[in-house]
Amino acid sequence: MSHDPDGPPNRALRRVVGVVAFLNLAYFGVEFAVALRIGSVSLFADSVDFLEDASINLLILAALGWSARGRSRVGMGLALILLVPGLATLWTAWAKITLPVAPAPLPLTITALGALAVNLSCAVMLTRYRDHGGSLTRAAFLSARNDALANVAIIAAGLMTATLWRSAWPDLIVGLAIAALNADAAREVWVAAREERRVT
Repeated sequence: MSHDPDGPPNRALRRVVGVVAFLNLAYFGVEFAVALRIGSVSLFADSVDFLEDASINLLILAALGWSARGRSRVGMGLALILLVPGLATLWTAWAKITLPVAPAPLPLTITALGALAVNLSCAVMLTRYRDHGGSLTRAAFLSARNDALANVAIIAAGLMTATLWRSAWPDLIVGLAIAALNADAAREVWVAAREERRVT
């Protein structure tokens, strides 16, 4: 596939990445507002993740026409960005442990369902481009994929809180799992970026 920044494949990729960035930024606002209102660690972590994904895709738009070495440097930077939601989650989780109040399960579940729809849409749009543009588009695809998995876990936590265990712990556990997913995605992007630098 051509790497000409003005060629048809890259124009299509730019359109997709632009749409993905917009969807992530829009749902960040929705999820962040709900997370603050109901005191959910998992929604807070996922909302920060939406903001991070929007940033990643905007950076991809800026860097698509760069050389492989330039993409490698940005890819390494993105690997570090992927760790930010995990750190924010740990801080929020600590606050929740000191005041363990269960979040409202219905808004938690409904908001996570909306997030799942957004992330699945983004993952499907990015699937055909995940190996195009090296570590950059791989970062975007991994983020969308991991976020969809995280949303399923948040939905499960909401249902568990509503029916089986009225506790802050299901939400806390899922929030910490999201942090672990982001750490693994950061590792994969870092490895891809280093490989890209090696072959130039």
